Amino acid sequence: MGEGPTLAELGEWELIRRLGAFAPPGQFADDGALLRLGGDPSLVVNTDVLVEGLHFSDATTEAADVGWRAAVANLSDLAAMGCTEVVGLTVGLVAPPSTRWTWVEGVYGGLAGALARYGGVLLGGDCSGGAQRLLAITAIGRLAPLPQQEQAGPIRRSDGRPGDRLVSSGPHGLSRLGLALLLAPDGPLAAQADPELRERAIQAHRRPRARLDVARALITCRPTATPWRVGGCDSSDGLAAAVAAIAAASGCGARLDRAALPMDPAMAAFTEAEAWCLGGGEDFELVLALEPRWAAALVAAQRGSGVIGELVEGKAGELRWGGAGAGKEPDPRGDAIAVSGYRHFG
Repeated sequence: MGEGPTLAELGEWELIRRLGAFAPPGQFADDGALLRLGGDPSLVVNTDVLVEGLHFSDATTEAADVGWRAAVANLSDLAAMGCTEVVGLTVGLVAPPSTRWTWVEGVYGGLAGALARYGGVLLGGDCSGGAQRLLAITAIGRLAPLPQQEQAGPIRRSDGRPGDRLVSSGPHGLSRLGLALLLAPDGPLAAQADPELRERAIQAHRRPRARLDVARALITCRPTATPWRVGGCDSSDGLAAAVAAIAAASGCGARLDRAALPMDPAMAAFTEAEAWCLGGGEDFELVLALEPRWAAALVAAQRGSGVIGELVEGKAGELRWGGAGAGKEPDPRGDAIAVSGYRHFG
């Protein structure tokens, strides 16, 4: 075969764009894909792969937490597509022959625990021997029916428009702090974090939430006569990456309000706080682009959510500091925001 770029040179987003050429248009554009089976337009399917050494390790994650995180990573993508119901998931397990049954039992216990919390059942799967442990999860969810034959959702990255407010469903950076504390339990960060913050951060890393509640709240708080149009994705690869993905897909730029960054107040004293809020990753919150009235209604209805900026006319995918709302000027420090976050290929 001929020479070509490596996956590290392409990066995840370009790889996904190229793989999309082998599927119907738009199938690779969002966190999941719509299925139209038997005339039912409400089913959504998503697949994620978790690899030992990249997404989990014995040093930071017990077996039950591996299973929980594997489930939530997929259920978060369903929520990011607008699903309010989990149908179930399948599991592909790869593990070396030396793997203990107790580890496998713990993983599936964590998977079952997440399904008990969020709904759905284990639908089946497969297992195989391999050089390292790996979980491939496929999740199926359902969009909610609305009155008068209208269908809620889906949420699409490309459905943002200039003037939309950007809403974060919850804080960012805690999972990254939790990882740092787990990797260096006696390090300087551990000494700086009070016990309550330490517990919240480790919990955020080991037992993240799938925000299907936010998808439900979008339906109940939608202003009367407001058409269904929601841009969004989840923030598993980082807050800034999520905002950039929405802006790029929607053909516009974005401004983030530095004073409104969604972080736990107890993190403010940490030197790394802003960087981890923007690019720490694995927070599994939703980032949404909404018409201003709808954004205000969601923030009023959903505790912990907040407006963090807005989409603006400009270069597609470009992030800058600035306020949200008419007449707000860019931050005088104003520079473009570097988009950092988890990189799958180096």
